[in-house]
Amino acid sequence: MSRKFEDKQLVIASHNQGKVSEFRELFKSFPVELTSVSELNHVEPDETGDTFQANAELKALAAATRSGIPALADDSGLCVEALNGQPGIYSARWAGPQKDFDFAMEKVRLGLVEEGTLNTRAYFIAGLALAWPDGHVEYFEGRVDGDLVWPPRGLKGFGYDPMFIPDGHEITFGEMEPDAKHAMSHRAHAFKQLIDACFKG
Repeated sequence: MSRKFEDKQLVIASHNQGKVSEFRELFKSFPVELTSVSELNHVEPDETGDTFQANAELKALAAATRSGIPALADDSGLCVEALNGQPGIYSARWAGPQKDFDFAMEKVRLGLVEEGTLNTRAYFIAGLALAWPDGHVEYFEGRVDGDLVWPPRGLKGFGYDPMFIPDGHEITFGEMEPDAKHAMSHRAHAFKQLIDACFKG
């Protein structure tokens, strides 16, 4: 049985403004006040885990412990089949210290060229960890499958969105309106599990 969220405040344990904006959109119909770790001047811990779950839990626990408020962390990434699941948990690190995702997307493209493959299959994973200051954690994971395209298309979204077309669609996440993406993204799938388990009933 999952623990129910009964607080009024929630810290979003991310300095990524794209993620923070997406969470504000997802939570807009819930009576909870969101604060990001950027607003609290928290430094994010090093992501030393080797899974999405480990890194999400590490970040959520650090924020909850420091703030004394429940915290929600996301660890997500693009997994490319022909690259043995890379960049995966290293998706943000592929963008370098400047968080240059044009560079990261080019790195993916070059990786596929080096493999000499026509396999463009990929998927996004989002792991969500909700942590309380007492150390309790609930974890949820979502996935969306699709294909990669080049050159990247669209200025909406963030990260690798402009090169990813989800199954059943003809436009990239970077071309989708936010409401359309939020209805079916990897983060949306994990978020629905979180809401059903911790915010309903």
